[in-house]
Amino acid sequence: MGRATGAVTEEQLQDLDRYRESDAFSPLEKRVLDLATRLSQTPVEVPDELRSELRRHLTEAQIVEIAAAAVWENHRARLNRAFGIEAAGFSEGAYCPMPHRLEDSPP
Repeated sequence: MGRATGAVTEEQLQDLDRYRESDAFSPLEKRVLDLATRLSQTPVEVPDELRSELRRHLTEAQIVEIAAAAVWENHRARLNRAFGIEAAGFSEGAYCPMPHRLEDSPP
């Protein structure tokens, strides 16, 4: 996200479930992850403060692209879960952190 290549680091994958406390993510990356977390909850609630903070660093098009990717992946995950579709073994050794519960959501 914040790297020139756009690549996600191994450390970020390891720290994804605790991204708010991790030094592996920039402040902007943490806010983007806050947005993705908020968009994946039911009901969806994105505070004005979070939207304002993102607008200080990103264009509307960038925010929409991030949001679209987050909700699409959430849609796919929910559909897979509803039909009992499990991993097919294409990512051996990869990380798959558990999603945050609503009580753990960012302010």
